[in-house]
Amino acid sequence: MRSRVALLAVWLLALAALAAFAWHTLRIGTDLRSFMPPPQTPDQKLLMEQIGEGPGSRLLLLSIDGAPEARLAELSRGLAAALRADARFEQAINGAFDPSALDEKLLPYRWLLSPTLDTHALDAEYLADQLGQRVEDLASPAATLLKPLLPRDPTLEVLALAQRWSPPKAPIVRDGVWFSSDGAALLLAQTRGAGFDPAVQGAAIDALQAAFRALPDVGAAKLTISGPGWFTVLINERTRGEADRIGLVSTLGFVLLLVLAYRSLPALLLAGLPVLSGGLAGIAALALLSGSAHGITLAFGFTLLGVAQEYPIRVLSHRRAGEDALASVRALWPLLATAIVSAAIAYLAFLASGVTGLQQLAVFTIAGLLAAGFSTRYLLPRVLPSRFHDVATHAWLAGAVRALDALPRPRWLPWLLAALGLVVLWRAPGPTWENDLAALTPVPQDLLLRDAKLRGELGAPDVRYLLVLHAADADGVLALSESIEPRLDALVQAHVLDAAELPSRYLPSLATQRARQAKLPDRAALEQALAAAGAELPFRAGLFAPFVDDVEAARTLELLTPATFASSPLGARLAAMLVAREDGWLGLATLSGVHDAAALDAFAASTHGAVRLLDLKAASESLVVAYRERILRALGLALGLLALTVVVALRSIRRAWHVLAPMTLATVLVVVVERASGLSLSLFHLVAVTLAAGLGLHYALFFERPVADPAEARRTLHATLVCVASALLVFGLQALSSLPVLRAIGLTVALGVGFHFCLSILMARARR
Repeated sequence: MRSRVALLAVWLLALAALAAFAWHTLRIGTDLRSFMPPPQTPDQKLLMEQIGEGPGSRLLLLSIDGAPEARLAELSRGLAAALRADARFEQAINGAFDPSALDEKLLPYRWLLSPTLDTHALDAEYLADQLGQRVEDLASPAATLLKPLLPRDPTLEVLALAQRWSPPKAPIVRDGVWFSSDGAALLLAQTRGAGFDPAVQGAAIDALQAAFRALPDVGAAKLTISGPGWFTVLINERTRGEADRIGLVSTLGFVLLLVLAYRSLPALLLAGLPVLSGGLAGIAALALLSGSAHGITLAFGFTLLGVAQEYPIRVLSHRRAGEDALASVRALWPLLATAIVSAAIAYLAFLASGVTGLQQLAVFTIAGLLAAGFSTRYLLPRVLPSRFHDVATHAWLAGAVRALDALPRPRWLPWLLAALGLVVLWRAPGPTWENDLAALTPVPQDLLLRDAKLRGELGAPDVRYLLVLHAADADGVLALSESIEPRLDALVQAHVLDAAELPSRYLPSLATQRARQAKLPDRAALEQALAAAGAELPFRAGLFAPFVDDVEAARTLELLTPATFASSPLGARLAAMLVAREDGWLGLATLSGVHDAAALDAFAASTHGAVRLLDLKAASESLVVAYRERILRALGLALGLLALTVVVALRSIRRAWHVLAPMTLATVLVVVVERASGLSLSLFHLVAVTLAAGLGLHYALFFERPVADPAEARRTLHATLVCVASALLVFGLQALSSLPVLRAIGLTVALGVGFHFCLSILMARARR
């Protein structure tokens, strides 16, 4: 008794130490790109960058309604100011003039950035027209805003630039801010964090909502958020919430099932230690080898580790009256070890996938299975209570064994099922594989409609298409961008698209800057032109001296490059549009409202490779296809190793056949049923099929072994029934989920468990 208590205490202390080590060492990641394969083509590489850091993926679309228009405008200005001061946000624009569009150091550059000098000269005629307009402006409600700007910028070049840097198809402006057609105030906010990272996006959205609530007199006003980052957070929370609910119900059901099966709460609690050991060992292995893991890795890992719950169940069910637990485990160990090693080999496929998330999943699961298996073998029997109930004494088990023995087992039936399955697969409706990433985590239709409406009102860029410009250097990209701008404007006029946002919109090429700089008058000429322009206007002498100083400074400034422009509020925006590559530079032009992709593609083709249209949806589908092929090859290799392991362990090809054949046929039948119902298969189905195969191998191994003792046959059936019932309970609940990911795993494993159980009995016993 004392030795049992001492061993249990040491075991629990070891688990506590593992938990402490993992807690202080392991970092949990949330970027979903960890579960995407390494990109193989330039388009796929660009896709992965745009999914995370691309401006379209980091854009949040905001609207405020539920208050009078004047109040909505105040709330819009207050929220935009709060977001601009928040480090989580790169920019926040709402149509209001932003005096920080150029900082003090870059303000003299406005003449090189603005297109004004392309069509006008800073002569007396132009300045007289501008100063006359300022006199009218000073008599308008905008006087308060414009008066401080007047001495340094009488032509309002900063305001012209702010308007140029607004979305190409900006909403209507009322009371100085954007409004939708139905009277809601509109804003665009761009986060700094990766758009595909729910934790980063969630923190930004929490800050955004807190900033809105902190505004004075919010009252009944309501903030609506949309965009890729919002959808990422929403789907992540929904998945976690539903998984938690399913997990709670299935855990309670599992505990109740084991209490009914073994009628011993202490034994039940002790039987949970090997699975707990496996989970902590998997986490510790990740902490030791990589120091980090994705949250989905842990969630999937604990799902796959469900195979390990069968190890202590076998120990509890196979204990024989008059024999201690250690002796019972020794008799089970050869088959149990084969099941453990075989399952670990199956999960090696994920290690060979080349995908960070799946490699982490392999490390977690393999380490967990081994720890659970060996703790079941060497620790659990030594801490189980000596008093137990031998399940072989159940009368209903004897009847169940007789009923199973009496079942007809025609040898031709498995072959018929296989042939029928192949025919069904050939005739199954719909595509075999699901290549659309969006279909795996669908956004509710009402939110998609709301997003489309907001995107249309704001003129936000399309999240599907990009124009990719290629040149030898960054300035070459800017020059190319300038050269295609007139042709894109013509396509906008032809309604091929609504608008295009080019890199040169923010920073002109060096040649254009140089040409504008050359058109700037010297100090004497400018002062003379100003005197003539303002001779009959009510401006005091010397008022525009700061303006003259800026123009004089601009005549000798070093030309702006992306590096020097980076310090401006829009520097990060330009950086996202200019990408360095080994063979040159890429410029990324975002598009809004693409109506005719073929016409855009034809335009790109006419540039002889300098410009191309990138369909991010097509690139994502090609990436998924390449990913799946890689996983399938790895699974094929794992299947070969698995078959070899079973043959070596059983030392008989015939016996191995009776283990591997039902597992293989059951896997085929799972795919047949899902395809016959119109389901397209995804990565999650492949993960679930692998899990179901691990469970099925376990059933087949124990049903195949020769058993002369009727009592032992009853124990085998009892253990298997408890394993099957627990798996059907857990994964059957997941199959009822409204989320495609959980439903795919649950349905696949539940079907697999049913088919594996039936075929293991049919094919393993048919030879007797």
